[in-house]
Amino acid sequence: MRVLVTGGAGFIGSNLVGSLLDNAQVSFVRVLDNFSTGHKNNISEFLSNPKFELLIGDIRNSEDCLKACGDIDVISHQAALGSVPRSIKDPLTSHQVNVNGFINLLEAARENNIKKFVYASSSSVYGDLSDSPKIESRIGKVLSPYAATKRVNEVYADAYSKIYGITLVGLRYFNVFGPKQNPNGPYAAVIPIFVQAAIDGKSPMINGDGSITRDYTPVENVVNVNIAAIKTQNLPISNEVFNIACGNTTSLQKLWELICEDCGNYIQPTYGPIRSGDILSSLADINKAKELLSYTPETDLKKELNKTIQWYRDNDSGKYFS
Repeated sequence: MRVLVTGGAGFIGSNLVGSLLDNAQVSFVRVLDNFSTGHKNNISEFLSNPKFELLIGDIRNSEDCLKACGDIDVISHQAALGSVPRSIKDPLTSHQVNVNGFINLLEAARENNIKKFVYASSSSVYGDLSDSPKIESRIGKVLSPYAATKRVNEVYADAYSKIYGITLVGLRYFNVFGPKQNPNGPYAAVIPIFVQAAIDGKSPMINGDGSITRDYTPVENVVNVNIAAIKTQNLPISNEVFNIACGNTTSLQKLWELICEDCGNYIQPTYGPIRSGDILSSLADINKAKELLSYTPETDLKKELNKTIQWYRDNDSGKYFS
């Protein structure tokens, strides 16, 4: 099997690439990345692997997408401009990357007769839906441009699956964390920010009073389910979407306490305003992924945080992500 991973130099993408290269059923992995948010150190260990190829390009460029999809069996689309705040500040660029880029890849898949396309969606598509836990068949009104781009992806996936017979698999990620996630910059995710703050002995800012909850998901879970979606043959020719999470919820305050406990020193955080576009609570129903993708997530948050913290201790993020 020959696999294209877009965004393969990014956090999730590079973790996925490593596992694909180790998989006996995968004969070749091509990465398409423009390094706008990905990092060379995330893939440096793969460069000498004969099964690996790096193509520097941009999914906003249709020619780059066509080239990347040549002689490929399956697309794993991880490239995106993440972050709700980033999309609020610059909705146009988020749309160009997340929507136009997605359509370019769908067209490249169609032109190259690729019949399996796995793509990263997001829990943000649930928007203002108050239901808990979230099930795939019910969504609310989106609360940010980023969420809108991910919802539009799912709509286009529906159309392409029905019209062109491509099996599309959408994975709605819930707050993924783990090694190779950049803690630096204005759009960094909360866990790497918290981990770096605890290691450095600094006080982080918590948005709100600490009661906002999330279903934090180790990247290993995301990698394993992507590989399952790539390999499985029992999905219908349609656009299926799946919640990828642990099915547990943790508050920001509790998250910070767990990280401090591992680092051996509690530091009092500061508290600030809730960010525009943020969802106040998030909890996934993961039964569909368990049933159709044999999804068996690691759900021990403390253990997975410990592994993540150890990675940051072993890697100087200031140098690693420079």
